Amino acid sequence: MSFQSPLFLLGLAVVPLALAALVLARRRPARYVVRFPATPTLAAILPTQSAWRRRVPPALLALALGALVLALARPEATVAVPVERASVVLVTDTSGSMEATDVAPSRLSAAQAAAERFLDRVPDALQVGLVGYADAAHTVLAPTQDREQVRTALEGLVPDGGTATGEALASALRTLGKRGKDSPPAAVVLLSDGATTAGRDPLAVAREARAARVPVFTVALGTTDGMVETPDGRVLPVPPDPEALREIARLSGGRAFTAEDANALDSVYEQLGSRIGTRPERREISAGFAAAGLLLLAGALGTSLRWRGRLP
Repeated sequence: MSFQSPLFLLGLAVVPLALAALVLARRRPARYVVRFPATPTLAAILPTQSAWRRRVPPALLALALGALVLALARPEATVAVPVERASVVLVTDTSGSMEATDVAPSRLSAAQAAAERFLDRVPDALQVGLVGYADAAHTVLAPTQDREQVRTALEGLVPDGGTATGEALASALRTLGKRGKDSPPAAVVLLSDGATTAGRDPLAVAREARAARVPVFTVALGTTDGMVETPDGRVLPVPPDPEALREIARLSGGRAFTAEDANALDSVYEQLGSRIGTRPERREISAGFAAAGLLLLAGALGTSLRWRGRLP
């Protein structure tokens, strides 16, 4: 939180001074003393006042003064505002290595589940597309606000084939259409677990993405212990290639992430949802502090008059 007029915060010094003045006023002896011979008898029949009833009104008054001073300083808070007409394309690797079970229940299943939770978290205004790829881009869905259409496409992804990351990125850029300086914001989220084995050079496509103002956020999924079994019974290691994905992210102006398990993947997608679906915006919240101050002031006056018959 920040303040547009921080000089008014000096007024907070009034709060302890007001409390000190109140304490001194209560301790000051009465100006006129009247003798009353039956004081012990009167004290025995009068109701006693609890200590907390004496302290609540001044405490409420102090809080009210503090809140009103903060309102004068015009506090601001940074809030996440949905980006209108923004688009994101989820580019998901479905090569044979995505069958590896080092990320439970499998790399592809974990990616599908995380992508579905991503759809739940991003603002409704965000348009989401999907590109599934192996040796080529085989599932291409243009950005849409129809979440069920995206979910159906996600559920249809199956692991098989090689890895044509460059072709998939090019397909994602095509789904976003021709882009200019005034085009709505857009981004690509690339999730893959291996190096490119077919098609275009993904680094060249990453440069095209930067020129189109479309950052590519990459997620390297899996561990170095990942294995898959071939149809002929051989067991092959399928470690991820985070360095290649990091370079794609750098050249495009995006950011690279790694995820070695399903929980880490969920965390990555949650971060991406807050980055892509919203933008930070500073908003003044003086009205809230002013309202709180007035309510506290009313509470201080009301409790003091009710319990003590006078103002604090």
